[in-house]
Amino acid sequence: MMIKMIRNVFLTTFALLLFFCLITILLVENWTHTEAGKVPVKTAVLLHAINHNLVTPDMKPPKMFTSSGASTSYTRDMISIPVSDGSTIPARIYQPKAEGPHPIIMYYHGGAFLEGYGDINTHDNIVRSLAARTQSIVISVGYRVAPAHPFPTAIEDSYEALVWAVQNAHSINGDSEKIAVVGDSAGGNIATVVSLMARDRNGPELAAQAMLYPLTTFKDTPFQSRESYDSGYFLLSRNVMLRAREYYTPLKEMWDSPYTSPLDAKQLNRLPPALIITAEFDPLRDEGEAYGKRLADSGIPVEAVRYNGVMHGFVSFYEVMQRGDHALHHTAMYLKRAFHGEVSHSPYRLMVYGEPSTQEALQDRVEAYAIGGFLIGKQALSMFTGW
Repeated sequence: MMIKMIRNVFLTTFALLLFFCLITILLVENWTHTEAGKVPVKTAVLLHAINHNLVTPDMKPPKMFTSSGASTSYTRDMISIPVSDGSTIPARIYQPKAEGPHPIIMYYHGGAFLEGYGDINTHDNIVRSLAARTQSIVISVGYRVAPAHPFPTAIEDSYEALVWAVQNAHSINGDSEKIAVVGDSAGGNIATVVSLMARDRNGPELAAQAMLYPLTTFKDTPFQSRESYDSGYFLLSRNVMLRAREYYTPLKEMWDSPYTSPLDAKQLNRLPPALIITAEFDPLRDEGEAYGKRLADSGIPVEAVRYNGVMHGFVSFYEVMQRGDHALHHTAMYLKRAFHGEVSHSPYRLMVYGEPSTQEALQDRVEAYAIGGFLIGKQALSMFTGW
């Protein structure tokens, strides 16, 4: 009798688990069908979770999907950087413990130039990983943002932070001859604008500039990607872009400045080599790639890579997205090559990172179903407890 009861419990439990797995697979596959067409399963799960407020971009991923153990190869400290108006801005600095001097990377976080959309904390995982992967000093700059601080405060803060890093390179164990600027989204705009400012003001000579899905113009230029992916489902909406323009550049004539719209700058010569990474499902995709083409036409060595199957901000999810991890690795390797003078000029071409290997695709699918199952269970539990 007892054996029969145990068997029935086992069979019932197995049937329920199988039913839950089937429901999970069906729901997750349904999530892949979006307003802009079908997306890869891992991308679909993350987009569903974010758009339903189940996770946030700065939330720590489950430990089962990340490597164990924290790196102890660098120190992490908050510092204050003085700026010319008498204020100071915060910054977080990562310094390798190994003997230097080390290359210096200035990192400018994304966040639409607006308060509440991004800061040095929301992008710390990228900065931390860049420090570990490049064994460089990385300074994440807390530039001031709109609406309290419209253009040009953000870029002036960012440029002055660069000058401060060069002037204080010796005290932070840095090499002022090997310095690069990096940024994502709005920070990508700032990174390349700082490169322009360094050129125009006879400032520090940069080894490289790296831009992750950058905004490159504030003008109403008709880009197909802006129209196809601007609803906000792919993590950046047209409304946010318009709000950024309204508060960061409140005067229309500001849109014409090369320091807001570098894509429309008259002169793009004498700039450092550039890496530009874009995402397929991103309203900023086309303008980022157009900027890469313009830089190349101006004689600047450009490496342009589009990652298909992912959305705006995908590098922030590198701990659970293989393409995000690949893009971050590519950025780190590019910077290391640039610091050693190994970036050469070649005819411009847009490289597309498309279909993953069979093993990567299988791993993504299994992990997506696992995350999807967790999210479905979380939603069901919240509904049950809400009753």
